Amino acid sequence: MAKRLFDIALSLLALVLLCPLLLAVALWVRLDSPGPVLFRQQRVGRGGRPFAILKFRTMQVNAEAAGLQITVGQDPRITRAGHWLRRSKLDELPQLLNVLRGEMSMVGPRPEVPRYVALYPADQRATVLSVRPGITDLASLAFRDESTLLARSADPERTYVEEILPIKLRHACDYVAQRSLWLDLRIIARTALALLGRQGAAPPH
Repeated sequence: MAKRLFDIALSLLALVLLCPLLLAVALWVRLDSPGPVLFRQQRVGRGGRPFAILKFRTMQVNAEAAGLQITVGQDPRITRAGHWLRRSKLDELPQLLNVLRGEMSMVGPRPEVPRYVALYPADQRATVLSVRPGITDLASLAFRDESTLLARSADPERTYVEEILPIKLRHACDYVAQRSLWLDLRIIARTALALLGRQGAAPPH
């Protein structure tokens, strides 16, 4: 209950304080390329329930039909505004609404698409899906340059599934085992420092 109250209070505060920025980004996305301001994608939430995650659109319309469900390096599907939004992580801000709706938490394992959740080992899947997914987590801090890493691979999806995803799952399971309000505050603080380009991006131990 305390975590849910914390999520509601922090997401409401963030939405109020960031309202001018959210409106400016929405206008930029709308003017930069044809299509809706928000991108919705099905992800798997707590208990295995699907939900529509919200992001500012950073790709051309119907981009998923033209490629992988992961982005690799300078993906040609990404719009001009999208490159900056992805680097700054501002494309994730609409997920504050997912938090308010109870589909996500401020901190928790990042939600995956059903395609990759189906590959989770059964024990890890049960652990990861026992909590609400989050806007940020330990794996987000560890893999901030994931698309650059994948760009060096001859088979990016195989690299993601065989090398990156298992590490993300270990981080997620560690978070579930150790979760506390204090840990959430530390991850939020380190995420803020990482976004500002300062030290502290490494996940806490």
